[in-house]
Amino acid sequence: MTEKLPKGSRITGEGRQDLAASLVERYNRGESIRSMAEDIGRSYGFVHGVLAEQGVTMRTRGGATRGAAAEARRAALKENRS
Repeated sequence: MTEKLPKGSRITGEGRQDLAASLVERYNRGESIRSMAEDIGRSYGFVHGVLAEQGVTMRTRGGATRGAAAEARRAALKENRS
């Protein structure tokens, strides 16, 4: 779990770059935008915006459901529950 960010605070510079890198990594492992937003105490829109700024290709609604991507998603979710 990531430390919750102060509500309403601006995240700029190196802090934003670090947060963006972390969010991109988590998203690429299969974690949902909604769960990341809840984890860091920010909105879905904020997390989505950060990922979009980084040029991430968004998954279709419902996430990965088949193949290797689905396995990675399930493993990431299982890891996060531990």
